[in-house]
Amino acid sequence: MAQANVGQKVVLVVGATGRLGTKICKALLDRGAHVRALVRATSDRSRLQAIGVTDFAVGDMMDPASLGAAFARVPVADAVIASAAGYTRHSKGDGPETDRVGYRNLVDAAKAANIARFVLISILECDHARDVPHFHDKYLIEQYLAEKGQPYIALRPGAFLDQSQDFITPGLQKGEFRAFVPHVPFGMVYTPDLARYAAAAVVELPDTFLNGPIDIGWDKAYSSQEIAAGFSRVLNRPIEEKPGIPPLLRRVVFPVVAMFAEPAKDMLAMIRWIEAGHYVSRNTARQKQAFGDLPTIDDVARRFSIEHGLLTK
Repeated sequence: MAQANVGQKVVLVVGATGRLGTKICKALLDRGAHVRALVRATSDRSRLQAIGVTDFAVGDMMDPASLGAAFARVPVADAVIASAAGYTRHSKGDGPETDRVGYRNLVDAAKAANIARFVLISILECDHARDVPHFHDKYLIEQYLAEKGQPYIALRPGAFLDQSQDFITPGLQKGEFRAFVPHVPFGMVYTPDLARYAAAAVVELPDTFLNGPIDIGWDKAYSSQEIAAGFSRVLNRPIEEKPGIPPLLRRVVFPVVAMFAEPAKDMLAMIRWIEAGHYVSRNTARQKQAFGDLPTIDDVARRFSIEHGLLTK
């Protein structure tokens, strides 16, 4: 295990093996931080090792003792970034209890270890989304951080343009932008940007940003039609908006499945909430103050297209 250098900030990253978590680790390394990744014993560490992570703490958010041991590791952590999302069920053992109980365990462990800064990857407008379970769960953790007196910054991103399972690139190759919720403007984020902001929230932001949320997204809420138009401009060819979920599935099949399956019920509540126009940042100025100019759709479309081989530099 590599040792931290004198003066080097030590950051425990929870959710490190995920798509966002891996990019957060890379952004931290780029800023000269020492990264300690919390992983399960069965986790695949290869992507993290490939980018230069050498310090791993084996633990689980549902196991308080393992969290205590992770925070007790020497050199002790200065900060934690938590990007785990149980509701996605990306890893075996994940589920809603990870978001409800596991995160409380993590906050308790951080507070007991006197962690100076806890950066939570929360969700845009979660404080107004009581009817969307996994949104509301994030807000409850924000409240728990405040109640425990644990210094924190809650980054609240909108929907992710890029996902672990990339369905955007194949669509663009066919001249389509596949819309999650057609026509309605809502907040979105590009994963590399959020990762960069999370690293900056630990390494660069002054204490004046502590103990509150920062909305994370683009310069404004865009509809899928506007995003398609942005890709059209960048790729210099027509890109047409297409529904990502077939209308019949959205209107008929999904509501029936939601009556019997909790994940589908959560997803349906989220879709309806977004369709109602609620998923929009109320304070873009705070993001600009913290991290500089906000990305535009043309900027994001260009970077996405280069990263995914649709456009050369």
